Amino acid sequence: MDIPSNILIVDDDREIRSLLADYLETNGFQAFTAADGSSMWHLLEKQPVDLIVLDLGLPGEDGLQLCRRLRTQSEIPVVMLTARGEPLDRILGLEMGADDYMVKPFEPRELLARIRNVLRRRSPLTEGDSRDAQRIVFSNWTLDLVGRHLLNPHGTAVMLSGAEFRLLKIFLQHPNRVLNRDQLSMLTKGHDADPLDRSIDLQVSRLRQKLEDDAKNPVLLKTVRNEGYVLASTVHMES
Repeated sequence: MDIPSNILIVDDDREIRSLLADYLETNGFQAFTAADGSSMWHLLEKQPVDLIVLDLGLPGEDGLQLCRRLRTQSEIPVVMLTARGEPLDRILGLEMGADDYMVKPFEPRELLARIRNVLRRRSPLTEGDSRDAQRIVFSNWTLDLVGRHLLNPHGTAVMLSGAEFRLLKIFLQHPNRVLNRDQLSMLTKGHDADPLDRSIDLQVSRLRQKLEDDAKNPVLLKTVRNEGYVLASTVHMES
């Protein structure tokens, strides 16, 4: 099952935000919008995103400042937009950590192509990739795909049930993406999934007991209200 990527559009032009959001959602993405840096940070606190389309000419902190600040705390890919086409602007944007750069006005189809290209380049892990991996590392934890257990940050083995192992592996194959119960059930059980089955909630609770310092206030395996769950971590695989 394909999980739609979450794209955040940060632009002070309401019409551009609306048009881009509609276009991206028509093409299979889930779009969120923000008018300035303050709104962007507020949204990022509650909603994991896979890529940010960031306008350079924002009120307050401009796109260059926001991109530089973002890079100190996140690896979220950034496509920079600007009405200015000077080579220096492009160089500065890339030096601040942007992954790509487009000058307004632009064709939405070209932006769509660039977004897809950046996501392909920056995608940390896919189900196909994990077939050859022996370990998946996240937030100093390691999921051993051969031994089917966890290693905590101190290297101590943490045993998992079969259901917990499958669920954690799914989260690690879709990091920083909100997955609802139906998606998790389908991804772990396939066509045998029961839409009324609430065992996913129990399995998430058990994983939190093993992963979190405080299972009641999780920072790694989070709940997104009325949406589902998200594993908030950078992920990489090891052979």
